[in-house]
Amino acid sequence: MKAAIYNGIKDVTINELAMPVCGENDIIVRNLYASICGSDISAYYHGGDSVRIFKGFEFGHEMVSEVVEVGQNVKGIEIGQRVYPYPLEAKNDRSRAATVGGFSEYVQIPNCELGKSVYLVNDKISSKVAALIEPFTVGTCAARKANPQPGQKAIVFGAGAIGVAAAIALKHYGVEKVMIADLSDFRLDKVKNLGFEVCNSAKEDIITKAKTVFGEVPGYPSSCADVDIYIDAVGASVVIEQWQNMAKYGNKLVVVGVHHKPVPIDFTLITYKDAQILGSGGYHPQDVATVFEIMESGKFNLESLVTHEFNLKDIVEAIETASKTEEAFKVEIKY
Repeated sequence: MKAAIYNGIKDVTINELAMPVCGENDIIVRNLYASICGSDISAYYHGGDSVRIFKGFEFGHEMVSEVVEVGQNVKGIEIGQRVYPYPLEAKNDRSRAATVGGFSEYVQIPNCELGKSVYLVNDKISSKVAALIEPFTVGTCAARKANPQPGQKAIVFGAGAIGVAAAIALKHYGVEKVMIADLSDFRLDKVKNLGFEVCNSAKEDIITKAKTVFGEVPGYPSSCADVDIYIDAVGASVVIEQWQNMAKYGNKLVVVGVHHKPVPIDFTLITYKDAQILGSGGYHPQDVATVFEIMESGKFNLESLVTHEFNLKDIVEAIETASKTEEAFKVEIKY
């Protein structure tokens, strides 16, 4: 079989590997679609150790697959079914969460358990959309951490896949109005078509825009936008600064974007605003269930988020395309 191997910075090759062997407790899946994650891009340009993509490994973890072999001891799974390999458990080794083999033609799922290693994908979800399940679970987890309530209002910083997933999950949970802020007009146009308010914070003052969209309430040290929930899906210090200056009393900030440097926080503002800061890393099985509900509902045109498809042989071009935020949203490998 053919598989993309990560060899280091700007060094990815397509190698011919032996077909994986199916043990009595395993399944073998054939990948249908795999999407490119920001961690794949980071490994390609900056090195993979920090994102647990190691030299010499198959990689890719945002995938949907078809079962082609089933071990005799595996229960509840049949040949021909589509499955979502759950990255944290798919290889029975959590250190392999980013190196499952989404960019390989076939993958062994060892000691496979339905509802743990893999989840069945409903026919209502296209394979193109199903390849977005993993990033959608990350964004959904961030939204859930805010304990959103019907009628609340929210701002999401970042119009990448995780930010958009968080915004969609907030709407699914009943949040009345959501605005997404980003620097890319290309991406903001995408999310505007999904029904969200948008703000290009490079061209508009986000505090003024938020007050216009959501209204104002009394606050400290002056009036604030009437927003209950903020989600940082960027990982930039300016986002934290903006949030501190615009947030109202009793708000919550969920940080899912990765900050690579310490960020200054004015705890006087946090105290007087009675604010909460929550971290959100990864996802949990309950988030998979919520993402399935969202995708099966068909309320959002999620296929519109996939802007490019490539063959496996063109994996390098696919990764480089995915890095261009003014040209691409989600880029997928189609098998």
